[in-house]
Amino acid sequence: MAGERRLTPTHEAPYRGLKVLDFGQGIASPYCAMLLGVYGADVIKVEPPEGDWSRYLGTTYGNQTTLSAVYNRGKRSLCLDMKHKDGIAIAQLLAREADVLIEGFRPGVAERLGLGYESLSRDNPGLVYLSVSGFGQSGPYSKRPGSDSVAQAFSGLVSVNVGTDGVPHRVGTTISDVVTGVYAFQAIATTLFARATVGTGRWIDVNLFQSTSALLGHKVAEFILEGGAPRALNVPAGTYQTQDGWMMVTLVNEPQYKRLCTAIGREELASDPRFADFARRADAADTLIPQLREVFLTQPTDAWLTRLHAGDIIAERILSPGEWLRNAHVEATSASVRQDTPGVGAVYSPRTPGIASLSEDQLCPAPDIGQDSRAVLTEAGFGSAEIDGLLLSGAVRQAK
Repeated sequence: MAGERRLTPTHEAPYRGLKVLDFGQGIASPYCAMLLGVYGADVIKVEPPEGDWSRYLGTTYGNQTTLSAVYNRGKRSLCLDMKHKDGIAIAQLLAREADVLIEGFRPGVAERLGLGYESLSRDNPGLVYLSVSGFGQSGPYSKRPGSDSVAQAFSGLVSVNVGTDGVPHRVGTTISDVVTGVYAFQAIATTLFARATVGTGRWIDVNLFQSTSALLGHKVAEFILEGGAPRALNVPAGTYQTQDGWMMVTLVNEPQYKRLCTAIGREELASDPRFADFARRADAADTLIPQLREVFLTQPTDAWLTRLHAGDIIAERILSPGEWLRNAHVEATSASVRQDTPGVGAVYSPRTPGIASLSEDQLCPAPDIGQDSRAVLTEAGFGSAEIDGLLLSGAVRQAK
């Protein structure tokens, strides 16, 4: 039962001894579970016979894609057929002994499987139970299917990411899924801290739409205060093409704008009354920005960065993921981690920020479907013959 197990935390692995059941699929809830594993928890990924759908979204390498290989590191895989009564019974048994349960079913499905918080917490009052969904467990949209793209759209994120073509675009990575995983992780972390004193767990509802909306805190306030038409905050900050690539230039105060004009040899733009402050520059952006674009095209990126950094201007080259991985600063700070994954090869990913980040090098690679089914059931008290029977019935699958 959760809370009765003696944990053995260290600074590098504060969750060592913590038992986590991860019923999630995709990215958001598996990423949350992976973070618990980074910090020392024993994470059991419970998968259906066909496996987590993230194993098939994108180019496949054996039974993995980059999604499944990155977000399921540090876990063991138990394959259960939840349409089989014995599969459900095993899931319920393991849940009664878990410290943390993470589920990403549609609202109401966990209850129908006998895996809802109310029923499990009667036998396991220390259980920290996390539900991850697109729109939450209540409200008129709770039954709607959700996804990263839908959350970006519904939250308003897409509306503030308008391209030069005038079309609103989704952010080009799974930002809603990842930030939901981070918020879910911190919600579990704070609940575990409270459980250490209070003695009981609780049910946590984290969803993609609220998590993504939280990224737009000042934008929501700005929309109301500006009457629905907020202007750009820091014109002429933005992306600029150079002779050999692209770079990002950022301004946060008026002195920086003046120094920018000096650095690029256009001092007259600093004294032009049309561009005297952020508000007027926003109104005159269509006049100012084309002039800067023309200037930046005259030199390569490194030359501009040398001049801008000398003027204490915030600017940097725009890198691709591959360029980032090979960057000298990334290498010097060990900001990436490599894992050799069977069937895939070397899997590189950004290192998880935080005090336990170096322990990430010791994480086991993402498992195959049902790779650890027999071991997990043995630990749960099942005998060898009993496990053989479950495998024969199809309630449990073991990777070959």
